[in-house]
Amino acid sequence: MSLVTISINNQTLRVEAGSSILQAARQGGFDIPTFCHADHLKPFTSCFICVVKVHGGRDMLVPACSTTVREGMIVTVEDPELDASRRMCIDLLLSDHCGDCQSPCQSACPANIDIEGFLALIQEGKTAEAAQRIREQAPFPGILGRICPRPCEEVCRRRRVDEPIAICSMKRHIADAELQQFGSPKLPPPGSLTGKRVAIVGAGPAGMSAAYYLRLQGHGVQVFEQHPAGGGMLRYGIPYYRLPEEVLKAEFDAVADLGVELRFGVRVGTDLAVKALEQDFDALILGIGAQGAVPLGIPGAELPGVWPGIAYLEAVAQRNPPELGDRVAVIGGGNTAIDCARTALREGKGRTQVSILYRRSRHEMPAEDAEIAEALHEGVRIEYLTAPQEILREGDRLILTLSRMELTAQDASGRCSPVPVPGSEYRVRVSAVLAALGQQVLPDLARDLGLETTRSGAVKTDPRTFQTGRPGIFACGDCQSGADTVVRAVGNGRKTAYSVHQYLSGLPLTGEPVLFNSSMGPLEDLDAELFAGYTQAERVRIPVIRDEERRTTDKEVETGVEPALAVKEAARCLSCGCDARKDCKLRRYATRYQGDQGRFGPPVSGKRRAYSLDESHEKIKIAVHKCINCGACVRACAEIKGLTVLTYINRGFTTRIHVPFGRSLVDTACDGCGECTKVCPTAGIMPRQAGTAL
Repeated sequence: MSLVTISINNQTLRVEAGSSILQAARQGGFDIPTFCHADHLKPFTSCFICVVKVHGGRDMLVPACSTTVREGMIVTVEDPELDASRRMCIDLLLSDHCGDCQSPCQSACPANIDIEGFLALIQEGKTAEAAQRIREQAPFPGILGRICPRPCEEVCRRRRVDEPIAICSMKRHIADAELQQFGSPKLPPPGSLTGKRVAIVGAGPAGMSAAYYLRLQGHGVQVFEQHPAGGGMLRYGIPYYRLPEEVLKAEFDAVADLGVELRFGVRVGTDLAVKALEQDFDALILGIGAQGAVPLGIPGAELPGVWPGIAYLEAVAQRNPPELGDRVAVIGGGNTAIDCARTALREGKGRTQVSILYRRSRHEMPAEDAEIAEALHEGVRIEYLTAPQEILREGDRLILTLSRMELTAQDASGRCSPVPVPGSEYRVRVSAVLAALGQQVLPDLARDLGLETTRSGAVKTDPRTFQTGRPGIFACGDCQSGADTVVRAVGNGRKTAYSVHQYLSGLPLTGEPVLFNSSMGPLEDLDAELFAGYTQAERVRIPVIRDEERRTTDKEVETGVEPALAVKEAARCLSCGCDARKDCKLRRYATRYQGDQGRFGPPVSGKRRAYSLDESHEKIKIAVHKCINCGACVRACAEIKGLTVLTYINRGFTTRIHVPFGRSLVDTACDGCGECTKVCPTAGIMPRQAGTAL
């Protein structure tokens, strides 16, 4: 065997004469990207992503797959110029690639839960495995399955057929089935102890999610919580009729049983100095939430009988509710306002009249549509375009001065600004007022640690790593993002744990990896052909308790889904995610080189290929819309089988790889050997049994 000496990125190598630069580079441990190359096929150089720089003369960029090494060759395979060239090639390919890496529902989920995956497991009757699939991204399926605002369902492609999948209810079904089968959540075992210790302030959804993932990595975790029980706003801000105490307790206790040490009734900053935690632990996470109520800000707001909404909900959660009387006014339009109103109705045992006063119209109301509908169904009144101006006390009643409002131009939040209508003031007599205008972060601990905060008091962090400006101190949840959804707090808790693990392991602090995701586009813009052939099927209807119970007890309103109906509902899923998403080269290299699908294609410019799927063959399917024209499948069929089942069709921008003469794959000599599928770098041609429809 004859050898030659070459240099690759200043590394001297002895390689076999006649080798390609690509083969030599791999021998030296370099990963040169390529789409069209396969070791058992002749070099084709169609993708040109494998370019390298050969020095001497013009320092030309040449394809590594087809360029032969020679004695004394000096090669650069990684530098900024090559990165830019490869990124250009990738962006051009992405601009004409029509497909989704992961399903739109997963992309829309703030915790990035594998929804398509757990729905598939439900269909197979594997609810225990489905629960574990959810816990890969979020440890609380029973909680999220009850209170998540369902952003996933807003983008569910089933909407283009009939109705979205009841994704949230399916999470609850999985968690309920697990409890019924095992009696408690079945969490994976914690990792072997690393000797590192992490302090977490706050036992809410973000803090406990971080604790869960850190224990799985083997780190010691101690959580400090000022309340007598864990849960944060889950326990003290969400009513039991939405989230039963036993569900919260089961899922939080399961995390504690992994070896997480919980210290309740400890107010860090008062009972225990936060700087002591910084000194005694290897890392510190602030997960203190947004515990402060946004003040009402009008005369009389401090009068007896005027309650901050979150203070009222906390009192009810602690089984010590105040007596509100027979006529309650709730100020605000968010989910907390709805929770306050529905809770006051229940605490009044049907004898209390509850009205929500909201200064904008129904269109701008930030509460979830489903929650608004439930409140109206139970008898809560909502008065729109109404705002309080003053509160007076008169005996045992409060006198609310209200103004009618009108909407003007949009404000900074994108909503129309409400202004009082001159001369529209009027008064109403009420027994109590609940001010539910939102929540804000109390920045005391951040200030004690010398951390930078936003104008609203939220802790500033690196958006990828969640580390604050001080090494080893992290923040997540509402104290970092401002008041937000529970599912986002859970997801950010997981991401924070990932960064803390990197920090404790002495690794570069980069945060949880973010993979590139191709998208076919917004739901309303998709080709109708994607949804042709699907039979309409009614979405499952979740049973509820009787109206009388709803208005007079804190019993959970929804009763859950029967197993057979859950399987039927999960079967409505269109399985939008890509078959090849876990090993797709296009996705891998688009992630590595920070590919931009819109750089050369829609919506910036250009036109993307249309959806086209050939499922005529029993063993192989061709997704022409996902093909990148690398030609590997054409060559595999020709060189290995000696057939011309596949070929290039058309010229220029409309070039496609498919069966010649407009036929379907089933009408050719294809025997389903699968050699073409083995070399496809994307999901342009795949084994039929992989089975997603889109």
